[in-house]
Amino acid sequence: IREICVNIVCRSPLFLFDEVNTMVQLHKLVVLVFIVSYILPILAGRDFYKILGVERDATLKQVKKAYRKLAIKYHPDKNKDDPNAQDKFQDINAAYEVLSDDEKRKTYDRSGEEGLQNLGQGGGGDPFSSFFGGFDGFGFNFGSNQQGNREIPRGGTLTMDLHVTLEELYNGDFIEVVRSKPVSKPASGKRKCNCRQEMKTIPLGPGQFQMINQEVCDECPNVRYVVEDKVLEIEVELGMRDGHEYPFIGEGEPHIDGEPGDLKFRIREMRHKKFRRIGDDLYANMTISLLDALNGFTMHIDHLDNHKVEVKRESVTWPGMIMRLKDEGMPNYENNNLKGSLYITFDVDFPKDRQFSTDDKDGIQKILQQASSQRVYNGL
Repeated sequence: IREICVNIVCRSPLFLFDEVNTMVQLHKLVVLVFIVSYILPILAGRDFYKILGVERDATLKQVKKAYRKLAIKYHPDKNKDDPNAQDKFQDINAAYEVLSDDEKRKTYDRSGEEGLQNLGQGGGGDPFSSFFGGFDGFGFNFGSNQQGNREIPRGGTLTMDLHVTLEELYNGDFIEVVRSKPVSKPASGKRKCNCRQEMKTIPLGPGQFQMINQEVCDECPNVRYVVEDKVLEIEVELGMRDGHEYPFIGEGEPHIDGEPGDLKFRIREMRHKKFRRIGDDLYANMTISLLDALNGFTMHIDHLDNHKVEVKRESVTWPGMIMRLKDEGMPNYENNNLKGSLYITFDVDFPKDRQFSTDDKDGIQKILQQASSQRVYNGL
């Protein structure tokens, strides 16, 4: 204010008051901008919907699918050159832990992240366990198989067939499987563990020695195995193909001195009563009457998601004719926006027990305007 008075000493008191008032208002505005820019985001907390890239009305299925893809993409051990990967990964886990739980999600929608403190939300769980069997469950090893320079032994890998319907492969679905798994529990006593071959030097005399291979073991607490049931959730993604493998890392056979093996579910497509799948295309057969074959017809087929597919012919349909309906096939696994085609092969149901009179035959010949004709050939 002293500077202002010096600079505008020749001005009237009215001008002096206006300029001081302007500076006060400007100062208030700067403080308000600071509050809006820095304080409010802290109070508001993280936007879990934005983190997972889903809408606020997203279903649990959509939340799980988004989480699975982002968790694989931003796992720190897969992005060691990205210093922000760990923070992104933690945000993704926190978002999934909240949005996949009905009670936590309702609290978050009502009171934000701050309201979750009353529910004891700590974000310390392992949301990966139902997807992959643990944080290392992506098939990338993630540095968990080394201890010093010695490889940790692993249990056997189990591969199981999972039979799914064509509807599930077309629409996507989640399937729950109960896994009865042997789990190690502490037991009394000690046991030999981590046995390995090491070279040992034995002196034989002055200047003489011998090197031999010797088994060396550690002493570890004893364990016993108890069978426990665990629910595993398998996501049948749109467009998955027969033979696709879905891994659960660490859910295979246990190893007493190491890590358990993996459990893999191999997708097996069940036979469908209406459609046959080849790649992304669907194939179906349709039998029509001779009347429809000659006069044309319109009908509708119930597709795998129950939408109606119109099949229409306005001209003659012959036996063996194939109709292609674009974008009515299976969704492409890599790009669900792309779909294959539906191919329909027609067969004509001719009347078998009908006897035509001479006048009927002449009338048919007149309508068809065809002469009698036969041809013999190898059609194989």
